[in-house]
Amino acid sequence: MLTLNLGIRAHDLGQLSLAELCKQLKDYQFTNIQFAIKKSFPEYVPTFQSLSPGIASFFGDYFANNGIKISTLGCYVNISSRDLAVRKEALDSFKTHIQLARDFRASLVGTETGSVGEGFTPENFTEEAYQIARSSVLELVEYAEHFGVTIGIEAGLNHPLYSAALAKRLVDEVQSPHLKIILDVANLINLDNASESDFILNKALDLLHEHIAMIHLKDLTVNKGKIEIVPVGKGMLNFEPLLAYLKDNRPFLHATLEETQGKAIRPAIDYIKEIYHRL
Repeated sequence: MLTLNLGIRAHDLGQLSLAELCKQLKDYQFTNIQFAIKKSFPEYVPTFQSLSPGIASFFGDYFANNGIKISTLGCYVNISSRDLAVRKEALDSFKTHIQLARDFRASLVGTETGSVGEGFTPENFTEEAYQIARSSVLELVEYAEHFGVTIGIEAGLNHPLYSAALAKRLVDEVQSPHLKIILDVANLINLDNASESDFILNKALDLLHEHIAMIHLKDLTVNKGKIEIVPVGKGMLNFEPLLAYLKDNRPFLHATLEETQGKAIRPAIDYIKEIYHRL
């Protein structure tokens, strides 16, 4: 029987001790985590440059011994800044994660593409912004190939990689098995296209299909004229096509709850599993 390979972002459980984190992960029966070490254990990593094989091995081994896989090593940095110093620091930090991914026993190192400016700017929707992001991805992929590591790039509406179509263009142009896509459908929806969320989801699955290395499970609703992120199962997204894709086309692909915390976690798990097993 196929099993849903369900995980969560570790920091969505809060800043816990390592023992308590693993206890909660096992209590929820999560098989994997997206792990951003600076968010979960900032005292271990004052800067990314302080990461070492020793730290990486310690965490990787501890999680493995507790039956938890690091599905994605989160290093969400701005790889598209026009400021060359900012971009170099981001790329160096990401490369450090690439170097240590195997020590962490991680399958993937992930990021979004960031912004050409500080925060959101309409200039992120330009060809220039895409080309900056593409050049950074090419540099990171070339680096990752030396270590046998895979990079996961996540598309998001306000970033230079803002659509499934652009994500497909990126993988087509980079042409490397070491580049994959992290799909978060909620990140592709805004007020203008919210009524077409089913179409956006199905189009993303059709375009990206075998290029998807991980699914983020996140929900949203429209509240007072704004998009509001809500716990999974409490919003407007139809998860059936996504879960059917996981069950029928990509068995055991990592799927990770995001922005679902506290008392909302258990109902979200039950909601997702009920749909998955019913399909």
